[in-house]
Amino acid sequence: MELLRICISLTVIWCLLEMGASNPQTVLLNQGCSMFNVTSFSGFSRNLNATLTELRGQLDKGMHFAVAQEATGSDPVYAMVQCRNYMSRNDCISCFSTASSQIRNCSAANGARVIFDGCFLRYESNMFYQESTQVGNLGICGGSTASQQSVFGTTVERLLGDLVKATPRIDSFFAASREEVGGKGCMECLKVALANIQRCPPDSDGRAVDTGCFLRYSDSPFFGANYTIDLKPFLKTRNTTKRDALIGGLVGGGGLLLLITLLLFWVRKSRNNMAVPQEDVEAPPELQGPLTYTYKELNFATTNFSQQNKLGEGGFGEVYKGILKNGRVVAVKKLAISKSEKVKAEFDTEVKLISNVHHRNLVRLVGCCSKGPELLLVYEFMPNGSLDKHLFGEGHGSLNWKQRFDIIVGTAKGLAYLHEEFHACIIHRDIKPSNILLDRDFQPKIADFGLVRLLPEDQTHLSTKFAGTFGYTAPEYAIHGQLSVKVDTYSFGVVVLEIISGLKNNETSLEPTAEFLLKRAWGLYQDNMAMEIVDRSLDPEEYDIDEMQRMIEIAFLCTQSSASLRPTMSEVVTMLRTVSSLEPRQPTRPAFIESDRRVDIIPQDNRSTSTSSSNATNSISQ
Repeated sequence: MELLRICISLTVIWCLLEMGASNPQTVLLNQGCSMFNVTSFSGFSRNLNATLTELRGQLDKGMHFAVAQEATGSDPVYAMVQCRNYMSRNDCISCFSTASSQIRNCSAANGARVIFDGCFLRYESNMFYQESTQVGNLGICGGSTASQQSVFGTTVERLLGDLVKATPRIDSFFAASREEVGGKGCMECLKVALANIQRCPPDSDGRAVDTGCFLRYSDSPFFGANYTIDLKPFLKTRNTTKRDALIGGLVGGGGLLLLITLLLFWVRKSRNNMAVPQEDVEAPPELQGPLTYTYKELNFATTNFSQQNKLGEGGFGEVYKGILKNGRVVAVKKLAISKSEKVKAEFDTEVKLISNVHHRNLVRLVGCCSKGPELLLVYEFMPNGSLDKHLFGEGHGSLNWKQRFDIIVGTAKGLAYLHEEFHACIIHRDIKPSNILLDRDFQPKIADFGLVRLLPEDQTHLSTKFAGTFGYTAPEYAIHGQLSVKVDTYSFGVVVLEIISGLKNNETSLEPTAEFLLKRAWGLYQDNMAMEIVDRSLDPEEYDIDEMQRMIEIAFLCTQSSASLRPTMSEVVTMLRTVSSLEPRQPTRPAFIESDRRVDIIPQDNRSTSTSSSNATNSISQ
């Protein structure tokens, strides 16, 4: 009956406390050494010493988590340390020192890990920070045997189950999470940990040891204070909120203690990963500035902006893969613009604005650097790269129709948000496959928005600042500089045709004649042969022919010569949601950009007897 008295409220540890008394918790739980040796022991030793020194320096600053890398020579070293967040700085450093000595027992192994009660240390010859679980995970059982074994076992099982469900939903529970794995990786690790620890009851102490998370229960305290958070809001099932159980604090003499500590290389779970399906939007109520990084930090994260880390190059500059000191993988963009006081002021203002754009289909700006030789932007990292790599060239045919349709819909939603739902209208001006990035699940996120002047309040003006790509740019913008949201609608229509066909719009080698995709597709559509443009690598059983024809019509509605006839992006989203029941609509002829760099614009009313008004041709530069 004593154990039943612990059932008073459902809570979980708030892992931001420090131990009162010194306790470095250096009980060795697990150690592993790679079976492969380094090629140069002297070079490896220098790299290992350098990374361990860097880790220690970060812990000296009060951090509980740190990563370091030294990639010189043939034996690079990538290292990571994590202390439980309830440990004091001194205890964390003490645990790390013990772990550093212990891990050297692996001698010349090119990878090793040691796990203590209070800290975790690992190094490898490759970047491993995104791993959620690893072979060699285990459960460790011990302590005395509970007197009321049946009740104790049931209580532990129930509490562990609740924690596994709730933890990925708790925003601030993650000390430093990785957004692209977020809740999925957390849940994966916790499920493995739960399976490893479930066999421990009726033992009074159980610990699950893994590379991605640490799970422990005990009937005696192993942290220094009773800081808890109510789990009720995070358990939405029918009966869970009626449960009463204490997790993470000492209650009475026989109370049950339970702790989940996620390794700090998990990224802080951002709000845009906590699903808001009805809106897809998570915007803060007021403008907040982005995180500011030093040039030194980003230079280190990208290994001195090495070519090995280079992801690509666009109209605004080069992009590099980087790993921040908290283990988060990011994309760092070097802006290819001259730096001046005026540019810096505009940069700071515009970056503050776009850092507050939060939508599941827009790449998140997480930070910037304006103090250094170059202006730098730090974005969330998209593991599947840009859309063009999956549509054209070697990647052609890698996307099925469902994935392509989801990319079309997601891109439309992102543009609709920029145009109409964010408090300032943002026109992208350069929508194309290379600016549509794909996350781990191949969901689209639009990149490079807001990097040119924002649309003023009058909604249309002559822009002296052209930003666009030949083949995707709306004619009224390319020729006259007339900017409106319909410029993005035009580009979106071109991209839809590319996604459907698997062909580049500005590829002039299309058979049977050298003409651009948009013009060729329009000719086929006029001849009732629109399905001829559908990518032959797609399985015909994956799509409905009528729906595909509606999709092609939507693309042509977006690329009509007259901007006023094009739908808004919110109207496009509505059409895409009802594509299966969408009535056929007759779009007017698009504006074609010819292979000789001329724009051939045909007015919607081509019955005029005036040759000059029915066929106006203007030249533009690439």
